Amino acid sequence: MAGSTFGTIFKLTTFGESHGQAIGGIIEGCPAGLTIDLDFVQAELNRRRPGQNHLVTPRNEADQVQWLSGIKNGKTLGTPIGFLVFNTDQKPADYALNRSIYRPSHSDFVYEQKYQIRDENGGGRSSARETISRVVAGAIAQLLLKEWGIQIQAYTTQIGPYGLNAAPTPEPLWYPPASIEQSLVRCPDASVSHQMEQYIQDLQSKGDTTGGIITGLIQGVPAGLGEPVFDKLHADLGKAMLSINAVKGFEYGSGFKAATMLGSEHNDPFVISNNHITTSTNHSGGIQGGISNGSAIYFNVAFKPVSTIKLPQQSIDGLTNQVVEFTNTGRHDACVIPRAVPIVQAMAALVIADHYLRNKLVRL
Repeated sequence: MAGSTFGTIFKLTTFGESHGQAIGGIIEGCPAGLTIDLDFVQAELNRRRPGQNHLVTPRNEADQVQWLSGIKNGKTLGTPIGFLVFNTDQKPADYALNRSIYRPSHSDFVYEQKYQIRDENGGGRSSARETISRVVAGAIAQLLLKEWGIQIQAYTTQIGPYGLNAAPTPEPLWYPPASIEQSLVRCPDASVSHQMEQYIQDLQSKGDTTGGIITGLIQGVPAGLGEPVFDKLHADLGKAMLSINAVKGFEYGSGFKAATMLGSEHNDPFVISNNHITTSTNHSGGIQGGISNGSAIYFNVAFKPVSTIKLPQQSIDGLTNQVVEFTNTGRHDACVIPRAVPIVQAMAALVIADHYLRNKLVRL
């Protein structure tokens, strides 16, 4: 299937369906000799996995990664890294009643139009369960970036009408990781987190869903990453985020607020700090001309409400072309935001790792 590979040098190819035997991937381009903290990789998967608390889908998957190649005695060999995560709690029978119905805002109709066949069991390849492979590869990318002094953080800033107050400057705050992980919705503000949690619980009882926003922050990126014209750093970050299921919007730096600002307000003046050239403000979000400038990179990713709601809906039966009313069955999130945080972090890591390695080829 075209479109299942991401990256140029640090490259990930994924495979598998939601209710198939396994989800897996192959990572190419990871340098030899990198120490792989297997506990860290599994911990990142645990942050994404279903069934982790009462606010997410009750599908009970351990999501234990199994390594097939490319790692020996805890270090990368420089060869392709193959891995699998077996599906142990798949229930295709949950979709039997509605298997010919095009679920509103899902990929059912468009997949069938494209391929003249589709996997109706949980959406098959279009399911967010595919993101398991991204999280595994992203965790390895984060270990690689750590060697170069680069750190990435992502957290929830909005769920439905409840949002984290903006930082006093355009650049978001870097929070202690514990303040993020102690929240069931991965929002670092305890009082806002409680409001978000209650809102999701209310929607669960009603059978409805909501969306939200995840903020990403990347620190320690050197100046010079990114390729001119088509492979700009922010363009690749945008592609990475918009490839995640349910993402509807991406902005970096000042984003859409820039449209209301004056040039005299938005420009980031250059200054000398600690004998290094930097800028006094960071409306650019750490990227200028598509290339990193050494300042922190920050961005927002907007997710739509989950398409699967447990309320009566009208649609079309693909076998009869008749209008039908149906109600979704199966196990689903009322809000994907808490489990999407590690996915956003992983995709950011894949982009930065790839561009760091690409940058090593442009000059002696």
